[in-house]
Amino acid sequence: MYTYAFLTHPTTPLALPEGIEDQVQIVGTDSLCAAVEPELSETRLSLLQEKDETLMQAVMAHDRVIRELFLQTTILPLRFGTHFASLQGLLTHLDVRQQEYLEALSRFDGKAEYTLKLTPVETPEQSVPPEVKGKDYFLAKKKQFQTHLEQKTLQQTEQTMILQQLAKVCLQYRFSNSQSDQTRIYLLIHREEASQLVEQIQHWQNQCSSWKLSLGEALPPYHFLSH
Repeated sequence: MYTYAFLTHPTTPLALPEGIEDQVQIVGTDSLCAAVEPELSETRLSLLQEKDETLMQAVMAHDRVIRELFLQTTILPLRFGTHFASLQGLLTHLDVRQQEYLEALSRFDGKAEYTLKLTPVETPEQSVPPEVKGKDYFLAKKKQFQTHLEQKTLQQTEQTMILQQLAKVCLQYRFSNSQSDQTRIYLLIHREEASQLVEQIQHWQNQCSSWKLSLGEALPPYHFLSH
């Protein structure tokens, strides 16, 4: 039984989206439920992953379902490929971990995750003219190195300032360095405070000349889950 997310029992009907191959359904108890695609077996899911194209389509469908549900209610999103052998196996899992999941759903109620991207602003490097020789050449290279070092120091200083300020304006944040120079910071805030966050980030942008700041859309709390 393919499973997308856990949620509290809906008090009003949800607009259930199409899943990877069929419509999503809600199963569970009077307090805790799961959004599932019952007919998508583990064997069928394995077949979908044999080709890059169908795998990508399945991953995108999984993400779309989670986002559509998130727009309607608080959810605990599950990783792509989460599957239970049977309905009874899923219900047993929900029963065993009911208190944990209900507490998490309460903690994330009304909140969303936003991704703040920090992209370094590169200063144009001035090449040393070929006619510069000897001592003048080494002085020019030294100046290049000092300029580069000053830029890196400024970036570190500004990044530290942003992280210090984040602790004051969001509930939680998680810092992640990507393989590139770009830095991603995952923020957890109340959704109604999003406009204030946008204003704050614009204020930081005006203060930080060595970074380009950009804020992503509201998402489920992917990076703040323990399960």
